[in-house]
Amino acid sequence: MESAFNYPFFMELSALSFKDFRVYVGGNVFALNALWMQRITIGWIAWELTSSATFVGFIAFVNFAPSMIMGPLFGVLIDRVPIKKAALVTQFLLFLISLSFYLFFTFGLIDEIVLAILAASSGIIASAYNPVRMSLGPRLVSHASISSVVTIGAINFNLARLIGPAIGGWMITVWGVGMALLIQTLCYLPFIFALSLLRPRELPYSSSIKEPFLSALRSGIRHVSENSFISRALLITALFAFLIRGTLEILPVIADGVFSKGAVGLGLLTSSAGLGALFAGLAKVFMPNQSVGEIPKAAILSTLAGISLIPVVGFSNEWELTIGCIACLGFAGTFSAITLQTAIQIDLDDNLRGRVMSIWIMVSIGAAATGALIMGGLADYIGFPMALGFAGSLGILILVISFIRRAKTLTDSKRFFSTK
Repeated sequence: MESAFNYPFFMELSALSFKDFRVYVGGNVFALNALWMQRITIGWIAWELTSSATFVGFIAFVNFAPSMIMGPLFGVLIDRVPIKKAALVTQFLLFLISLSFYLFFTFGLIDEIVLAILAASSGIIASAYNPVRMSLGPRLVSHASISSVVTIGAINFNLARLIGPAIGGWMITVWGVGMALLIQTLCYLPFIFALSLLRPRELPYSSSIKEPFLSALRSGIRHVSENSFISRALLITALFAFLIRGTLEILPVIADGVFSKGAVGLGLLTSSAGLGALFAGLAKVFMPNQSVGEIPKAAILSTLAGISLIPVVGFSNEWELTIGCIACLGFAGTFSAITLQTAIQIDLDDNLRGRVMSIWIMVSIGAAATGALIMGGLADYIGFPMALGFAGSLGILILVISFIRRAKTLTDSKRFFSTK
């Protein structure tokens, strides 16, 4: 009997036909909501401690920076160890760090230094878990459903991005930061249980130990550098992450520093970004399947549209307009990310997935962290409107120049072959 998931309309949902993937997605709902509640809580604590846009950007930076430095090293490791064990260990460590946030806050020990240390510790473990999640999902399904894994994972992630911040902002306002941190911590436990039930496709034992560690690292980097479409995908990823995601990482500044809306306003802004991102995931369900080795034009257009809205956010004096623009930024950044990640994932073998995708994560997260740090600093020194106006205008200029150069290269190539 033919499954409904075999029809083209449902191909982007085909991963749900695999039991282990359904268990993984169901458990991950709790962990993802914990992640987004924690992000908004940490950002709010940073803002309450200092009222400094620079410090809010700095906390985002130290939380993401480990993925820039350690991500590729963990990517090599993930290609060599049992993936299920790696997932359980990293999630348990994230649970312990979340518990530490709660305990330090409850006993009044949270200050700027402690917050930075805990944020950095969380970032280190997340830099290990990122290649795990990029490798685990595809190993729970057949190769034909890998694109579906990326799409469903994005929908799940951004549904939590919609719900988690709103719940987090509400809990901070009604019950206080301490209770919000406790509930976030408890949300990690269902996912740890779900991971214990999975039976992922493991790599052959010989392939995990055959290549020396540094040689394996070099082979992953070489695969990226020698594959022109992966290199282009990374460049586009760096641009939208630096500008679009960098802007979304300083939402506490917009919510309270610009509009004086407090934690509830921060939750609404973050949830509006999540709503836009959720629609991006749903839009991907209805798109045709991507071709191997090709970057869809929709990803480039989405990046350009998102960057063009950044100056609008900077100069907006209307709360409703800002919420709408943030939702559009969430859509643009996520749609580009899903499309580019899919383009890379569908062309990878399992034994390269951890290394190559850790480089993609390094670029994506590293650019977002750097963007948050720089834009937060600019907001303090030249003003929020000018900071975002300058960043958005520069991004549009870079993207337009790259379009012109690529078009010229293609034109020159056609002329060369037409004269042969």
